[in-house]
Amino acid sequence: MIDVKEHIPLASYTTFKIGGLARYFVEVKSEDKIREAVAWAKERGLRHILLSGCSNVLIPDEGLDALVIHISSENHSFADTELVADAGCDLLALIREAGKRGLGGWEKLAGIPGSIGGAIRGNAGAFGSEIKDFAMKVRAYDGERGEMREFESPICDFSYRHSYFKDHPEWIITHVYVALRKVDPLESEKLATETIREREKRHLQNVQAAGSFFMNPVASPDIVAMFEQEKNVKSREQRVPAGWLIEKAGLKGAKEGGAIASLQHPNYIVNTGGATARDVLTLAARIKEAVKSQFGVELKEEAAILSR
Repeated sequence: MIDVKEHIPLASYTTFKIGGLARYFVEVKSEDKIREAVAWAKERGLRHILLSGCSNVLIPDEGLDALVIHISSENHSFADTELVADAGCDLLALIREAGKRGLGGWEKLAGIPGSIGGAIRGNAGAFGSEIKDFAMKVRAYDGERGEMREFESPICDFSYRHSYFKDHPEWIITHVYVALRKVDPLESEKLATETIREREKRHLQNVQAAGSFFMNPVASPDIVAMFEQEKNVKSREQRVPAGWLIEKAGLKGAKEGGAIASLQHPNYIVNTGGATARDVLTLAARIKEAVKSQFGVELKEEAAILSR
């Protein structure tokens, strides 16, 4: 029997520390409980919203008129070089535990906040690695039709910050099957630590934000050439960093209420204390307008913007 609660504050669950109340809220730790929670919402004519690591999401100030299903299970198992993990498992914790067992290859993903299920949904990546490089299979539940299915990696439609599950939110990721390789445990720990240290130089850590707010956009050849000449690095897939565009557009350090485009990494919109979702969205709109007008580039949100 699931334990549904009413009027639960959601801000504390998110890395942004922003958002109102969930009309209904339930913690689930198994596929059966997910099914039960979805059925509970259907019976009452409510929509359901899935949250897990809550690291890449903005919840409205008005809250969510829905059943919020928080996946909190951290069950996982290893067999030879394969890892099977519940969607709610913390990605960094999995990387570190696998390394202790002499399994790795994915240490460049260390430090990406959130759960492995969320990483799959957005095909999280860093330093040339993406979760798609290691995901063999994804198990998911169709909340609309009540169907459970396993998706082999080629049909997950992975691309830059994208997967099939992002386009089809009716599918709820429950398990992820990961292929790793044998590594030296000490080398794995060293690489994970170095990766996190490098992230701390380039990105903000342990701040009230949703990570990179915008995806790195595809830009015109002249914008790409400007970036490559200025930074002396090659563009990947004709993309340029959103943070670079934001800074060149003069919005680094821009503020709206309690929200700021970080002075260290302007693609991080940070809650400096007391920021509202409205502050964040107003600042994001200013940033998008400035980048569009100056560079002709349309920024798209990487963070999931939920509506009431």
